[in-house]
Amino acid sequence: MAENSRFNNSNNPVLSRYEQADQPGFAYEEGRAALAHASGGGATTVDQDFARVTAGGGARLTLTDVIMKTAFVFAITVALAVVGWNTYPSAPYLLIVAMIVGLGLGFVNALKAQVSPVLVALYAVAQGYLLGAISYWYNDYAQSVQYEGLVQQAVIGTMTAFAVMLFLYGTGIVKVTGKFKRVMLVSIVSYAVIGLASLIAALFGVGGGWGFYGVGTLGLLLCLVGVALASFTLMLDFEAIKQGIANGAPERESWRMAFGLLMTLVWLYLEILRFLAIFAGRD
Repeated sequence: MAENSRFNNSNNPVLSRYEQADQPGFAYEEGRAALAHASGGGATTVDQDFARVTAGGGARLTLTDVIMKTAFVFAITVALAVVGWNTYPSAPYLLIVAMIVGLGLGFVNALKAQVSPVLVALYAVAQGYLLGAISYWYNDYAQSVQYEGLVQQAVIGTMTAFAVMLFLYGTGIVKVTGKFKRVMLVSIVSYAVIGLASLIAALFGVGGGWGFYGVGTLGLLLCLVGVALASFTLMLDFEAIKQGIANGAPERESWRMAFGLLMTLVWLYLEILRFLAIFAGRD
């Protein structure tokens, strides 16, 4: 049930399938009784029956699984970021290659019904190289305007945002409700439309090549909106992971969750990097 639900309220297409699996349908009680009878009696609880069905008789997902797979894909990402940083000066065209490959693998992994650990790892390879190469480009630009430490600040900012969102979610200060999800959905779609329009505008030299993001104070505010949206998307990821664990998703799904977290954090890092670069280059 949790594994087969493809679309619901989460704005992360990778993790959204778990969020509503705990809501029983109209025939839930009848199905529960039939399951208990078929399994030889009513000795098991509803949660145990549901977990056995959703996990397909295999190992159930745990938080440790998610942490281990996430650590693995992030180790790959960091290692390839180092490679991207060191090879960009001699082969800048590889940044475009990594961008295209990463985008393609992102769509494949997001839409693939059966998660593939190999494809998730390859996505981490492509994104890692991309991050290293584009970080070098941004750092070179920052140095040209006498601004030091841009990449380090972006990394620290990303880690800080992750920690803050985890704290706010874990303590319940901010709750992921239906209204929260709807607001996030509208906001992200709107931001994506603005981003596309900004890209087109940049081709015509608007904002000094930065598009709408380079238009004075308005551009910086738009960058901050992107940082905020990426940060709050982490809360949707945390909620989806929580629901996946609670609903007895198969252990293999930890790869999908690691992939989803990597997607969001890459987005967040790039938003912070762009904000700092534009801030550094303003007159």
